[in-house]
Order: sequence, then structure tokens, then C-alpha cells
Amino acid sequence: MEFRYTPEQADLKARSAAYSRLLMQYEDQSEQAGGPLPAETVRELIRAAIDAGVYAINMPAEWGGAGLSLLDQVIVEEEFGKVTNCLWDIPWRPANVLAYGTEAQREKYLLPVIRGERFDAFAVTEPGAGSDPGSGTSTADRTDGGWLLNGEKWFVTCGDIADFLLVQADAGPDRAPTLFFVDKQAPGVKMTRVPRFMHSAVNGHPEFVFTDVFVPDEDVLGGVGNGYDLTKEWFTDERLMIAARTTGAAERALELARDWAVERRQFGSRIADFQLIQGMLADCAVDIAVCRAYTHQVAWEADQPLTDRKTLHAKASTAKLAASEAAGRVIDRCVQIFGGRGYDRSYPVERLYRELRVDRIWEGTSEIQRLIIANELIKRGTQALALPLH
Repeated sequence: MEFRYTPEQADLKARSAAYSRLLMQYEDQSEQAGGPLPAETVRELIRAAIDAGVYAINMPAEWGGAGLSLLDQVIVEEEFGKVTNCLWDIPWRPANVLAYGTEAQREKYLLPVIRGERFDAFAVTEPGAGSDPGSGTSTADRTDGGWLLNGEKWFVTCGDIADFLLVQADAGPDRAPTLFFVDKQAPGVKMTRVPRFMHSAVNGHPEFVFTDVFVPDEDVLGGVGNGYDLTKEWFTDERLMIAARTTGAAERALELARDWAVERRQFGSRIADFQLIQGMLADCAVDIAVCRAYTHQVAWEADQPLTDRKTLHAKASTAKLAASEAAGRVIDRCVQIFGGRGYDRSYPVERLYRELRVDRIWEGTSEIQRLIIANELIKRGTQALALPLH
């Protein structure tokens, strides 16, 4: 196996790191504002991301995207994860399943997203259906020329800035899980609340209610009954990207904590000379190294044409579980190394501490990842998850 980056990947990492440093210049402004940045600033940062080739990285080049493999995307997202306040949402990553749209849907929905003109949001979670998306109660009933959509969705990430939503609902008398394109301005769509969470994110996670929202037949994505399979594929990619971003966040935290430990003096010595501090630094380095290696491995496997998708789903869960929980351990140690200053919101380690907590919850809780992994182990044995493709 070849573990070295190609020259193109090394350049991609450098460009991603440079763009992330640009985003870091706006962290304090975002924190002071409680998250949002001025619209003009966001437009400038979008243009910079497009120019740097790190916008719509999961979409084909022939459609205007960056056309990156999953491994290349992991390289980019790892750098993005070093930025606080979820500013990595600005270099937009369209929902991967948008690529399954018809040509007309692509022209109407996807291509404007790739150009930075529109934004999408995925609406799956409901008040009574979080970890089990198959237990949702949103429905779509047949009507002339389309469907009438009714239901409620929570935690719609970036739904506040989205122009349209991908809404999962049970369609027809068979209650077949289906994804629908829903224009946010359509009659019957109401954004009811934008909760305030622990982190001060640049974009929100609002709640929506849908009341007899008409959706024409041409706005069904991927056919009636295929919604759950498409959502599962979306989850697989998103979990890999969370693994990459949390690894990057942990790396930034360790870099900051290492530099602080070398510079900070107590009792006449650098605190980096104290063995208890050294132990924490070493444990952080181990957590990061192991998670980076496995996340890269799974992303590489996902790019291979004969990869079993069910095994890949479980491996993505493994990567997300390992990296998100490791990042939690890393940032906790780093806050401790910073002492009282680690509790100060003007320090990135404090913001990372708040922001990394949600990675053990969204896109599937740690407990759900464990169930997915265990199910794969029971069905296929230990080697399916432990060994790379051969």
C-alpha cells in the first residue's frame, strides 16, 4: 500500500490549509456575533473557496465541482476541521445524493448550489425520530400532479440559509420512505424556531413544520421508496467527513496546547517539562495519529469500485465513532493544559471544546454507531471491519 500523498494531494492539502487560515481570521468576529457573519463577508469567502478549488468538493468537475475522490475530500475536511465556529460550512459541500437527480433537477437545484448561488439542507430528524430515521411520521399523500407533504423536522443543519430542503417523508398508502425537493418559500413551509446551542456556529439548525405543502412529481429525488437508501448513503459520507474534521480539530488543539506548554512557565520551569503534561500531550498525539490513519484507509477503500457498501457503512461508523470520541478526549486534555485560559472564549481551545461535543451526537450518536458496528461484526465477522481491502 502507498501511504504517501501524491504531489496533487500535497498541493490540495496546502491549498486547504491556506483557505482554513483565511477562515480563522473571522473566528473572533463570528464568536462575538454569536455565529453569523455579514452576508458580504460570506460571499467573499465563498468566492475565495471557489478560486482555491475547495468548494463543492464532492461534485464532478464536469458540473463545476472540484471532482475530488473521497480520500481527497478527507484531506480537505481535515484542514477545515481546524477552524472554529463551524466556518467550514462556508466552503459548501452539497448533499452527495443531489447527484442522483434527473437532468432537470440538476439544472434547477444542484448546479446553482455548485456555483454558490443557492444552498441546500437535509431534513431527516423529527421530534420523535432522531437516531431512528425510519420511525419518522412525516407523510406525503397523493394529489393531482404530485404530493401533499405534512410533518415536522428538527435540527435541519443550515436550514436557516438554505433555499431548498431535501425532506424525507413516507409516501403513499405503502408509506414508502422518499426524498422530496421542497422550496423553503413554498406555501405551507414554516421555519418555527432556530434553537441556540452550545456552539456559536456561523449557520443555524432550525425547526420546520410542513402543512399541506404541494410537491410536484418532478421534485421526487431518486424515485418513490428509495429515500432511506439515499439517506443512508448520505450518512456514510457525512460520517467520514466528521471523522476527518474532528481529527483536524484535535490536531489544532494539540498544536496550541503544545506551544502553550513550551512557553508557559510555573515553578521555575516550562510546564512542558512536567511529566503529567507530557503524558497528556503524548496521549493526544496517539489519538490523532490512529484516527487519521483509519479515516484515510476507509476513505481510500470507499473510492475503490468493488467496495461492499454495507461494510463501508459500518467502517464509516467506526471512523466517526473513533475520531469524534478521541477528539473529545484530546480537547479535554488541551483545555486542562491551558488551565484557566482554556476556559476563556477568546481562546480557540475553549470554542473547540464546545463545538466538538456535538460530533458524538449528530449524523448518528455514538451509541448508534456502536450498534451499526456490532451488527456488522455479528453478520460478517471481525475481519470485515479490521482489515483493508485485499
